[in-house]
Amino acid sequence: MSGKGNCYDNAVAESFFKTLKVELIYQNNYPTKEKAKNSVFEYIEFFYNTHRRHSALGNSTIKEYQS
Repeated sequence: MSGKGNCYDNAVAESFFKTLKVELIYQNNYPTKEKAKNSVFEYIEFFYNTHRRHSALGNSTIKEYQS
């Protein structure tokens, strides 16, 4: 592993995947891969990016931060 801020630091990705698993994956039982894919897509596009607030972005959503 590298130091903080280095391009090889994957803490952001690890944090995202932990959040995804806790808030979505562990709460559902998917009968098919297709249903799981659709659920993850909807979570990211319609909740995570538009409604979920992030402390690293000054408690704004990703969409608000990018505007």
